[in-house]
Amino acid sequence: MARSDELQTDSKVNIDDVLTKLAELEAIVDREEELEQVRETMRTARHVRPHGVIGRFQGQFGPRDAGEALVGSFVFGMPMIVEDGALEIGRFIAGRPSFLCLTALLGMALVFGVLHAGEFERVGEDRLLGVMPLRPVAIISIAGASAIGLMTIWGRVSWSEPMVAGSQTLLIGIVMSVGASLGDILPE
Repeated sequence: MARSDELQTDSKVNIDDVLTKLAELEAIVDREEELEQVRETMRTARHVRPHGVIGRFQGQFGPRDAGEALVGSFVFGMPMIVEDGALEIGRFIAGRPSFLCLTALLGMALVFGVLHAGEFERVGEDRLLGVMPLRPVAIISIAGASAIGLMTIWGRVSWSEPMVAGSQTLLIGIVMSVGASLGDILPE
């Protein structure tokens, strides 16, 4: 068994070395057809990378990733939605803007941290408007929409107090975002 682990570790190092060399080659290639060949080879090499406990992203964010994010957000969010403690915390941070901002920043940091563990930034073609990484935006959007929808249709928030409702939904949305990112990152 140890030999198998050694081979997986060695193959990961070798593939990373290959990707590094291909990135260097990509920077110096001057013809468009050669550039496309290098990029295609890089995409192929990424698919060969072995998976560990934490998965690695193979390509662009697609319907399967969205489904994994939705399931992850639902599984993590359900206990929070039915728990009154989350609503109390939301009410507390609603009256303290600095705590509300810190809570939002913590949530974003957690999502980016989980996705970074899966090396989402290596998926170069996974960009929104060619600039922003699509995966974190999609995951936060799916979890946020789920939090707003479920909290509203199940009567857990009253939008007559928008600051309180928004804070409570933000807290649930953060937990759901972490669940969504874990659902997306875990190997198949």
